[in-house]
Amino acid sequence: MTSATNDLASDAARGQEISVSVNAEARRVGAGSLADVLVALGYGGQKVATALNGEFVPERMRADTPVASGDRIEVLSARQGG
Repeated sequence: MTSATNDLASDAARGQEISVSVNAEARRVGAGSLADVLVALGYGGQKVATALNGEFVPERMRADTPVASGDRIEVLSARQGG
């Protein structure tokens, strides 16, 4: 585990909140992984595409992707119709 990952795990254990931008909206969420943040924001179980600081994050990597204060998260869902 890296130092940043250790720090993140410590923050999550303490229940610390961080400030992030989600779809260009300022939000406060519990520190954790991208998967944790998606659950906290109500996206748990939904099929969505995610990006962290402009980089695509595949679903299989979200649980291992730490989120830090100041990060920019984009969450996109598919729409039907045309």
